[in-house]
Amino acid sequence: MIYLDNAATTFPKPECVYRAMDEFLREKGANPGRAGYRMSVEAEQEIEKSRMIVGSFLGIKKTERMVFTCNATDALNMGIKGLLSEGDHVITSKLEHNSVSRPLKGLENKGIITVTWIDNSDEGFIFTDNIKSAIRPNTKLIVCTHASNVLGTIQPIKEIGEIARQSDLIFMVDAAQTVGVCYIDVEDQYVDMLAFTGHKGPFGPPGCGGLYVGERVELNAWREGGTGFEPETLSQPDTLPYKLESGTPNTVGIVGLRTGIEFCIKESIDKIRQHERKLAMRLINEFDSDDRFEIYGSIDEGRKVGIVSINIKSLEPGEVAAILDNSFDIAVRSGMHCAPYVHRESGTFPQGMVRISPGYFNTIDEIEETIVSLKEIAGSVC
Repeated sequence: MIYLDNAATTFPKPECVYRAMDEFLREKGANPGRAGYRMSVEAEQEIEKSRMIVGSFLGIKKTERMVFTCNATDALNMGIKGLLSEGDHVITSKLEHNSVSRPLKGLENKGIITVTWIDNSDEGFIFTDNIKSAIRPNTKLIVCTHASNVLGTIQPIKEIGEIARQSDLIFMVDAAQTVGVCYIDVEDQYVDMLAFTGHKGPFGPPGCGGLYVGERVELNAWREGGTGFEPETLSQPDTLPYKLESGTPNTVGIVGLRTGIEFCIKESIDKIRQHERKLAMRLINEFDSDDRFEIYGSIDEGRKVGIVSINIKSLEPGEVAAILDNSFDIAVRSGMHCAPYVHRESGTFPQGMVRISPGYFNTIDEIEETIVSLKEIAGSVC
């Protein structure tokens, strides 16, 4: 099979990730931090080692502010719902995944907050001047994606972070598509909260992710329960990371996430991004010159991650994806990609697009085979 759905989940994982997770479960798979025996202590040490390495990778100076979560959706809900209160105003974009849009819309529908949705260019970039003009006296949060999961366009988060900092606002970034692929430094880019997942760019398993909580941010606990810290009190600890890490952690997933990050460091994110960009640009260059295909978003390779979204004229995207799967053994993602605003703005609502997202372990030969297959499909109807 040719797997080209890496924007959903990277596959395969590096061998070192499989080995590290297997070794942990066999040798250190106890409940971390809840007991004094050696295996429990070693499991807790694995978490803290992971916190230090992942935090350093993202430019986080105080690693206790690096909170492990179930995934990016969990982290975004933790940050959004833990920060906002009645009467607050939020600025976001129309490029957002439902992991941002739905929590905000839910709070807005309950009359708790108000939201301004910023337009983007036809190429898929946020109009930053519109952010400035949208700021109100009660604005508390600016939240946006780092890279669109539909169009692949990379947003100018440092510029947006500067706008937020100058206005004393909290700036939150959804980095689900960029950790492990793009440069991220929360201090340099003025990011107050960074949400990410482990199973995409970092090459970790599903079920793990993280939330950076900057020093300017005070969050209410998203969930409460056992932490292994201050067990004698019935109140949730107020100390990070324990305040936001209730319940038995996914330690084996955290180990996998850390090992994947170590792989990214060893290979270098520049090398990873250049490879994915090369494969994506091969697709773009081929389909941009063929009028049977429609390409969405910017084709500027310097402003994209490895996502190429297309449609074949006269064919539904779901049909194209099904033919690729059943006839050519090629896996891509069709539909709305959990981002309805993007499709409304792109004119592809409700049918969606065909998203092709090559990863680090894909080859140029696989891309060539995919191009031939898509042209054969297009030739059957056009």
